[in-house]
Amino acid sequence: MDVALLTNPAARAGAHTGAAMRTAERLRAAGMRVSVISGGSAEESSTLLRTALEVGVDAVVVAGGDGTVSLAIQELATTAVPLGIVPTGTGNDLATSLGIRDLDADGAADAVISGRTRTIDLARVTRADGSCVLYGTVLASGFDSKVNDRANRMTRPRGHTRYNIAILAEFVALRGTPFEVELDLDSGVAERIAGDLVMATVGNGRTYGGGIPICPDADLEDGLLDVTLVRPAGRLKLLRLLPRVYRGTHTSIEQVSTFRVRRVRLSSPGVTAYADGDPLGPLPLSVEVVPSALRVFSAQRVQ
Repeated sequence: MDVALLTNPAARAGAHTGAAMRTAERLRAAGMRVSVISGGSAEESSTLLRTALEVGVDAVVVAGGDGTVSLAIQELATTAVPLGIVPTGTGNDLATSLGIRDLDADGAADAVISGRTRTIDLARVTRADGSCVLYGTVLASGFDSKVNDRANRMTRPRGHTRYNIAILAEFVALRGTPFEVELDLDSGVAERIAGDLVMATVGNGRTYGGGIPICPDADLEDGLLDVTLVRPAGRLKLLRLLPRVYRGTHTSIEQVSTFRVRRVRLSSPGVTAYADGDPLGPLPLSVEVVPSALRVFSAQRVQ
């Protein structure tokens, strides 16, 4: 069995733990041939992975977070080549949804060695210029994406502190933003929502931001996407909402609406969408589910 092991040398968390090398050693000990791929940029990593797939590999393993996993998703979607994940990033939200967030290097390697796989859905984003990108976790637009925008503009402090400061700064300036949301519901009915929203999220998986269950009922294998919309309220009400978001109990609050859809179009001026930790581009964007698009190694047999 030939395995391509993709690592991200620029990853902030897990970059120096040696997890990738330990995974490679365990796979080799099981008789697999492992080629380690490590590009100096996302573009170079994608090119190297694409070349490895053209030459021919039986599996791809990613040691990194959601951003590095996303590079592999773009190349592996709708192919028969399965993906393994060594969750060494900051967020690891796809690993969370897959139930493998807590795997160490040995556990991740053992999942590949076992050969057990499952097939999951992905979400396809189509931008205004017609270009497309896939994601596995959650698309954020509104308050949460503005936090990412602000944090990316900041040069210091580093790490989670920068994001905490960005959250506080955006919360002080928090206000509703005009949105237009067009929903193709799972029932086959089309629905349009227009008005101010604090944020609009589209989940293939349940969590973003390192485990926040913003779409708590999302299922990676149901052929649907989960949309969570939050309408404006007083800052005190929204502040009280935050703990419930972290517990995944926010969907019963009157300011929150949820929908199960096959496709959704989001439009709002000046809002950038993020997914799998990376910016996708400004709204408007269309998002549709791609059922059974990706094979992944599973640590446990799915019943």
